[in-house]
Amino acid sequence: MNTTPKSTPIHAPMTQFPVRDGELVVGGVPLTRLAARVGQTPFYAYDRHLLGARVGELRAALPEAIDLHYAVKANPMPALVGHMAELVDGLDVASAGELRVALDAGCPSGDISFAGPGKRDCELEQAVAAGVLLNVESAGELRRLADISARLGWPARVALRVNPDFELKSSGMKMGGGPKPFGIDAEAVPELLAEVGRLGLAFEGFHLFAGSQNLRAEAIVEAQRKSFELALRLADAAPAPVRVLNLGGGFGIPYFPGETRLDLAPIGANLADLAHRAEARMPAATLVIELGRYLVGEAGLYVCRVVERKISRGQVFLVCDGGLHHHLSASGNFGQVIRKNYPATIGNRADAPPTEVATAVGPLCTPLDLLAERMPLPETQVGDLVVIFQSGAYGASASPQAFLGHPPAIEVLV
Repeated sequence: MNTTPKSTPIHAPMTQFPVRDGELVVGGVPLTRLAARVGQTPFYAYDRHLLGARVGELRAALPEAIDLHYAVKANPMPALVGHMAELVDGLDVASAGELRVALDAGCPSGDISFAGPGKRDCELEQAVAAGVLLNVESAGELRRLADISARLGWPARVALRVNPDFELKSSGMKMGGGPKPFGIDAEAVPELLAEVGRLGLAFEGFHLFAGSQNLRAEAIVEAQRKSFELALRLADAAPAPVRVLNLGGGFGIPYFPGETRLDLAPIGANLADLAHRAEARMPAATLVIELGRYLVGEAGLYVCRVVERKISRGQVFLVCDGGLHHHLSASGNFGQVIRKNYPATIGNRADAPPTEVATAVGPLCTPLDLLAERMPLPETQVGDLVVIFQSGAYGASASPQAFLGHPPAIEVLV
């Protein structure tokens, strides 16, 4: 049996799911009973209570003047989106498919915004007809939108998505700064604002999204301040008062060993200052924070079952019925340069100490199909449930579920 190395890096504690009688509990239901209720593994489970608690935590940390929007791309499961729509002030979508989910969830069209660098004409037409706010990403999109709006006879609500001249430092994915497919370069925005006026579109504001998955509060504060100052400068050229200023998000959650949770206190203090300044400089504007991963990521688990335990040249392998085709990001193939493990455990042995180092793999014919590599785990047997934490965002919908013809993972909101 392998023993746990003393130098094994430690993940942040995963305490959001309680343990009862040795099992993780999701939404009040022990994991083995939940698996029986779902009827199969693998599956994703999202905890309603944790979703509400995260929104409540944010509401307490941020000033009341800040609107909180959920970015549907993080997890577009219809039941989850419907639940989130009741908790937040608006939804942000990135396709016509997500727009339908948002509207079906009962979110008022006036509280939905639509971003994305490659909107098709049919999507623009659907968005105009629905009356949602379109975050325009280019001059060409603006002109196509004006033609569509004129043809339909319905005014298009528009905000300009700005590609700022700075990046969100220490972010997992940089969405702004330098050459980017996202948004309009800040230096080109004043000229385009004049065109918005000439085209007769209903200008409402700006959308700035510098980056995502950041665990450094000081970097988020700096990006928010720079975004606000940039918006103030651009507002001077706007054809109408700014009504919406979307400062993006970027709030991260701890995935990997050595990472610590984001400190909300300095972010809340900074946003309170920006809201106060906006009262004087942009009195008609609502400041918006758009979050996806931070709202839902820690409320979700991915659960699969061990179908084979084998030892190869002294290394323990747990062969599971789920893998990268369901959870691409946990496999390390969704943006990681050097693969690192998500936090994981054996969900029906959750209070057992780690006694061996094991590698959990999926059923696919590729060495990339890894869920946990050389990770300290309790001794595990066939039939046990491997659990991957931090799986509420960019899981099922971000994975190649049709790969090699295996069945898709079920998603449940508990």
